[in-house]
Amino acid sequence: MKYFEVNFSIDGNEESADLLASMLGDIGFEAFENSCNTLKGYIQRHLFSEELLNETVSDFPFPDTKITYTICEVEDKNWNQTWEDEGFQPIVIGNQCVVHDGRHLPDCPFPIQIEIDAKQAFGTGTHETTRLMIGRLLQEELHGKRILDCGCGTGILSIAAAKSGADHITAYDIDEWSVDNTRHNAVLNHADQQICVHHGDVSVLNDISGTFDLIMANINRNILLNDMPAIRKKLGKGSKLLLSGFYEEDIAMLNDKASSLQMEMIDTTTDNRWAMATFIALE
Repeated sequence: MKYFEVNFSIDGNEESADLLASMLGDIGFEAFENSCNTLKGYIQRHLFSEELLNETVSDFPFPDTKITYTICEVEDKNWNQTWEDEGFQPIVIGNQCVVHDGRHLPDCPFPIQIEIDAKQAFGTGTHETTRLMIGRLLQEELHGKRILDCGCGTGILSIAAAKSGADHITAYDIDEWSVDNTRHNAVLNHADQQICVHHGDVSVLNDISGTFDLIMANINRNILLNDMPAIRKKLGKGSKLLLSGFYEEDIAMLNDKASSLQMEMIDTTTDNRWAMATFIALE
C-alpha cells in the first residue's frame, strides 16, 4: 500500500494530540505515533484529501491550540510484516465463529471456522468493527442469499457469509493487495466458488447487475457517507445494510443520511466506542 505521512506540530495541552488523532481517524488516517507536542499520522494515498485535513484542523475544538503540519510520501512497504510473521491467537466471536491463522489453531471446533492469512489487508477479527460486523452477520439467515461486501480487506466478512450459507457474494476493494488477499483467503476457506472479487471503488457497482439481499461495508465514516447513495441503489425493498468503521457519536449522522435514502435504522451495537448499525430498505 502507498501512504502519506503527515507530521503535526501541536502547541496545546496534553489532551490535544489524542483528540486530534481521534478526529483524523474519521477522515481515513489509520495509525499514529505520538511524542510530546508532535503527532505522526499515516493515511493511504488514495484516501487522502488535504481539503478534509484542513477542515479537521480548522474545526479543532480548542481555539488556543495551534496546529501546523507537513506532508511527505513514505515508501511502499508491508506495514504489517512483523504482525504477519508472528500471526495471531484464535478469536472467538459470539460462541459460533472462530477466526485463526495457519499457525494458531483453535482448541475446539466451532460451527464456523475462518482461517485468515493477512497480507497487507485489514480484517482479522482483532479490530472491534470486524467483530461487530461478524457478530451481527451471524444473526441473519443467509442461506440462498446474494451478498455484497464493500471494501473487503482480507475477505473475512465475505467468507463468514459464505460459511453461513450465502449463495453468492460479490466483493470489491480499491486496494489491489486486498483484492488478491480476499481471493487467496477464499481459496484457503474453500469459498472461492461463492465469492467474486472486483478491484475498484464503489463505481464498480455500475457494472454489476441486480440487487442484493444484504450489503455490508466496514469502511471509515466519510467514505460511507459518500458511497451510501450508490450502495442504496443495490438494495431491494426489505434488504439490509450493515455498516461499521465509525464511532458511536457518528451514528446519528449516518442515520440521517440513511433516512434521506429511504432506509430505516433497526439496531446498533458498540464496542470500545466503535459502532455498527443495521438499516433496512423501505422501498
